[in-house]
Amino acid sequence: MNAIIFYAVRPLVMLVASLPFRALYVVSDILSLVFRVIGYRRKVILTNLRTSFPEKSESEIRSIANKYYQHMCDVIVESLKAMKMDEAETREHTIMQQHEWLNRLYNENKSILVVTGHFGNWEWASSCFQLNTPYDLSVIYRPLSNEHFDKLVQRMRSRFGIKIIAEGRTLREMAAARKSVTATAFVADQSAPRDAYWTTFLNQDTSIYMGPEKLAKKFNFPVVFVNMHKIRRGYYEMVVELLCENPAETEEGAISEMFARRLERDIINNPVTWLWSHKRWKHKRPDDKRQRVSAPAA
Repeated sequence: MNAIIFYAVRPLVMLVASLPFRALYVVSDILSLVFRVIGYRRKVILTNLRTSFPEKSESEIRSIANKYYQHMCDVIVESLKAMKMDEAETREHTIMQQHEWLNRLYNENKSILVVTGHFGNWEWASSCFQLNTPYDLSVIYRPLSNEHFDKLVQRMRSRFGIKIIAEGRTLREMAAARKSVTATAFVADQSAPRDAYWTTFLNQDTSIYMGPEKLAKKFNFPVVFVNMHKIRRGYYEMVVELLCENPAETEEGAISEMFARRLERDIINNPVTWLWSHKRWKHKRPDDKRQRVSAPAA
């Protein structure tokens, strides 16, 4: 059945990927209208927004939600488009400012650990990073249950020499590559049911995966924060910041807290482009976990 579904959908996927950008966003507009009409995860989106921004009026919340639908559909069609984008197109639609500190780390033969969130267009972020830095990038991902779609997603994400690593093989692959100078990327803002660091994020008790922090401390890889900021439709700028240069010297939870605060700041400044349809707060803090309370980023 999985194969039947895949081969039925694949021609449509490849058709969308082949469209010129102007036509691509017509498809996005239609998809956005359909999602709004059927109310796709509208309760989840509105609940997340209301709880994250209690100071905003109901009209502001609904305005953000409607704009979010448009952005979400843009990311969907842009992700498919990536399969047909060559290097010139990718460089045209994604830019990154050069950073001397990043080149310094590479010249010092220091591998890095990259953390990012579901912000802007996270699917284009890996290609932008690979094309604009000297690092060879590996991206950690969670395999899909449908093996046919999983191979398609791997193809989409492995352009320009990017290496894709299933999350269960992360430690093994990082250990095997210790003699190389690499960057290993994690989308680190998903809900963590276990092995979690708990903090206050967007006014809510929130779990943060400890995996990236533990690996950074184990290998003492500098931690780099990356987000893709939407300049305008179809165009993004990558923001890259050094969060922590010596993770081995940090206290437990410090790196996870740095990541939460930095991502929170971007979301507050531009709430439309974060993944509000995700059930981010579905897990509750266990009684034996001490809550860490932090002020929202300015």
